[in-house]
Amino acid sequence: MTKIVDLVTNLVSPIAEKRGDELVDVEYVKEQNQYYLRIYVDRGESGIDIEEIAALSEMVSEELDKLNPDPFTEPYMLELSSPGWERPIKNERDWEKAVNKYIHVACYQKIDGQKAFDGTLLSKDDDKITLKIKIKTRTKELEIPVGAIANARFAIEF
Repeated sequence: MTKIVDLVTNLVSPIAEKRGDELVDVEYVKEQNQYYLRIYVDRGESGIDIEEIAALSEMVSEELDKLNPDPFTEPYMLELSSPGWERPIKNERDWEKAVNKYIHVACYQKIDGQKAFDGTLLSKDDDKITLKIKIKTRTKELEIPVGAIANARFAIEF
């Protein structure tokens, strides 16, 4: 499945970039008895609307139909969408965009008695991130080793 994800990523990236879009993620998954090829795209701070996604979907579909040999051994559903406000943070470019933004971080093991944190990302380097988190009425800076992070995403602050 990673071979298909890599192939689709390499196919879709230049199409998206030419339109001013950003390819956020590609997933190829089997759910129950159906395969899904999910492609998440976004466009800057303004986001991407449904008409733009529909146009990109047609372009991508045409390019996928041209692949020879066809890498898909099973029928699949093609889904293009925006990753939404709470999009995942997956690569260095995402981490750079997340600085000074409110994020959610889940860890593999407990840090200070917790496995999940919401806070403002103050910084990130190769070894750690620094989050400003709220504990009741106080704020605290918390360092989390990069290797301890299971996943991270943008979050909405309430």
